[in-house]
Amino acid sequence: MKSLVYAFFFIGLSLQLSAQEGRVSIQQDSRIDELVKLYAEANSKAEFYQIQVGFGSYQKAQNLKAQVDIDFPGWYSKIEFESPTYRVRLGKFKTKLEAERKYLEVRKKYPDAMLLKPENSSK
Repeated sequence: MKSLVYAFFFIGLSLQLSAQEGRVSIQQDSRIDELVKLYAEANSKAEFYQIQVGFGSYQKAQNLKAQVDIDFPGWYSKIEFESPTYRVRLGKFKTKLEAERKYLEVRKKYPDAMLLKPENSSK
């Protein structure tokens, strides 16, 4: 009886060890690349809530952005010029709720921060 159990065990083990390797070949429609480009372009023009952390000279804005990048790693940040000053803005938030939550977090570190609504929004 033991030899029968051992025989089934070794047969099962040998079948498992001789499993086949598979290859996957993906054939993608060329129009998918066009759709991805259109999607990226549409998103770049989308309106987002942002948090303005501060403003000032270009050097001040660079220093502030460097500190913001340390304080909030992984968040989108940028310097924008709006005459006559450079402004440091943080985040690209799609919803007002998400923006307000992040704004509360940012205000702990930067009390003068302002929540900016999307330009073409009546939200």
